[in-house]
Amino acid sequence: MIKILANDGISQAGIEKLESNGFFLSTINIPQEKLIDEINEQKYDVVLVRSATKIRKDVIDQCPSLKIIGRGGVGMDNIDVEYAKENGKSVINTPAASSSSVAELVFAHLFSMVRFLYSANRRMPMEGDTNFKNLKKSYSAGKELQSRTLGIIGFGRIGQEVAKRAIGLGMKVLAHDKFINEANISLNFFNGDKKTFTIETIEIDELLKESDFVTLHVPKTGDEALISAEKIGLMKKGSGIINTSRGGLVDETALMFALDKEKLAYAGLDVFDNEPTPSIHLLMHNAISMTPHIGAATNEAQDRIGIELADQIISVSYTHLTLPTKA
Repeated sequence: MIKILANDGISQAGIEKLESNGFFLSTINIPQEKLIDEINEQKYDVVLVRSATKIRKDVIDQCPSLKIIGRGGVGMDNIDVEYAKENGKSVINTPAASSSSVAELVFAHLFSMVRFLYSANRRMPMEGDTNFKNLKKSYSAGKELQSRTLGIIGFGRIGQEVAKRAIGLGMKVLAHDKFINEANISLNFFNGDKKTFTIETIEIDELLKESDFVTLHVPKTGDEALISAEKIGLMKKGSGIINTSRGGLVDETALMFALDKEKLAYAGLDVFDNEPTPSIHLLMHNAISMTPHIGAATNEAQDRIGIELADQIISVSYTHLTLPTKA
């Protein structure tokens, strides 16, 4: 029997599909420092992770039983992918499963930013009964998203899902991508109608200069922040930035400085440097809408992730491993 360790969890739909196909599955979370010993002791064939558990060279080298490494989600910067493949491991992920959920969180942050919900939700419980009129006045300068320009950096699956929602709100969409020159964005309406828009990508500096809001949907490569102090300097005064992609893409110190100096008016962050212990200065900042890395944390996305992982494991297993009977 093929044994699977879903160290960061997996949806019930994924569990049921794997178990019904004859796999043994454990969802017990093993601390990183004990992971190698547990994999070797139990002789797991497959390890599944999200963003918390890291599968680096040491795990790959010291766990000979491992044949498949799976990532529930898109980015695989917590896995040494190329090294794993060079050593005969199959590496899988679920790039399409969480796109809608992440895109919707972008707009949760956008609405929170332009209507000051991130601040009002903190202050109303503390001051609402004694300072109602002043709070109302302090949040009186909200903005509508309609007619604003949204710049999308990274125009793959998630970026294109963001574009669909932006178009639906009447926003102008700009996009930048190193590998995509243009994309057709199709909106399917409740009555069966369909409308397609073609969006051509532009250079990142042009996007930063022209956008009212910028949202990031690219992997983290290297040590340097994509959005540095220099790049923030190109952005419009009073604009905003959202990062639901990877911590480290935005220089957090430069971001806080730009907010303090009112170069930027807003920021929305779902990801941070040093997760799971972000900077306390960032967490206490009064101009940032924050969530704890929950971009894919919807029931629908988790079910899609679980099923997509299960399908790939089953496919790889029947090709490269030995199962008794295919269900």
